[in-house]
Amino acid sequence: MALSSLLEREGLLAAEGPMIDPARPYAPRGGHFPAKAKNVVVIFCAGAVSQLETWDYKPELIEWDGKPLPGGPAVTFQGPAGNLARPQYAFRQRGQTGKWVSDMIPHLAELTDDIAFIHSLTSKSNTHGPAENFISTGFVLDGFPSLGSWTTYALGSENQDLPSYVAIPDPRGVPQNGSNNWGPGFLPAAFQGTTMSSKEPVRHLSAANVSATSDDAARSLLRRMNQRHLEQHPAEAKLAARIASYELAARMQLSVPEVTDLSTEPAHILKLYGADDTQNADKAAFAKNCILARRLIEKGVRFVQLFNGAYASGGKLNWDGHNALKEQYDVHANILDQPAAALIRDLKQRGLLQDTLVVWCTEFGRMPFFQKGAKGRDHNPDGFTCWLTGAGVKPGVSHGVTDAFGQKAIQDIHPLYDFNATILHLLGLDHERLTFEHNGFKRRLTNVEGDVIREVLA
Repeated sequence: MALSSLLEREGLLAAEGPMIDPARPYAPRGGHFPAKAKNVVVIFCAGAVSQLETWDYKPELIEWDGKPLPGGPAVTFQGPAGNLARPQYAFRQRGQTGKWVSDMIPHLAELTDDIAFIHSLTSKSNTHGPAENFISTGFVLDGFPSLGSWTTYALGSENQDLPSYVAIPDPRGVPQNGSNNWGPGFLPAAFQGTTMSSKEPVRHLSAANVSATSDDAARSLLRRMNQRHLEQHPAEAKLAARIASYELAARMQLSVPEVTDLSTEPAHILKLYGADDTQNADKAAFAKNCILARRLIEKGVRFVQLFNGAYASGGKLNWDGHNALKEQYDVHANILDQPAAALIRDLKQRGLLQDTLVVWCTEFGRMPFFQKGAKGRDHNPDGFTCWLTGAGVKPGVSHGVTDAFGQKAIQDIHPLYDFNATILHLLGLDHERLTFEHNGFKRRLTNVEGDVIREVLA
């Protein structure tokens, strides 16, 4: 007992979770050390974007195009592999760093000098559902808290009139594992993500057929009754938490319609994002979701998760390019590129990027060869790319290396535990000390693993 006390005093023992007032679960809280980032926007491209068509240039694939993989054919997730296939888009050098980036994403490519790329990430699963779980929660199984839930559990939020954690599904639908990506798992339910989008507002929020005067009077009366009851039962933490939840819902009746009303956005902002695109409804809708993400960050929402791609077999609605990758990516890239790049530019020009961490991620990558009998790439969890930009991130760096064909990470290999540990670190959180006791275990986002990727920190 004495040793435990001494170790904890020196910060060498995993600390308990944050002290949370049940009546104010979303109150802002400090981290373990000074944070570089106050807020997070995660752009999650569901379906597994090919690193070989985007960020990880492999000129050897051009030379080996149409030839079999050296060492014999491979058998992957969906069966036998075909021949090696060159990148389906031209690459060119960008910015001051001269990094090679694909023409598939010209708007995002212009931001290369501001981005820290991690090319050597690995996942524990080559199946979409478990892989989404792994990147979002640190575990391939269901039932574990998401990154956003861990973040808001630890830090609360600067805005008490909006949810601390908002998940914005793609206009075409939700990702394969749906609410697992923003669920609280075994953390208190207060820290689950609230879903809303420019297309789908928060459900059951409007006070139908009630005047504003009557609504205010009812809220005032209810507040007094709740407070009186709480004073009579001061030890009832669950009661306090429920009252706090209902009071937040009441405040959201005013705050959510305001933040989701994009009619106040000037024409030049709509044009910047592509929200005025009359030829591509999916792009315009995703662009509006990106504007919503910026507005939420402006209001002090702690964690915003923005999805690009919805669950559908065959990659028609997401990045799962098994059959006709080029044809499918032409569609998805047009939806993603301009709005996502505009979000980063807009955050920067408003001075928000200095306090906001922007994360671009996908659940795994793709193989360097086409599948046998098709013109698409199979799942690849052994080496792929995600990136960071904004608060606390070293701009214009590329860390980690995959082999000559982009199939496996071979240098500075980082499981996704490291990626999540780095995000928490930028928020002022030690991933080893952020714990929650559940069924006799002190659980954490990174399980018993994870190292901060310091090479991408400013």
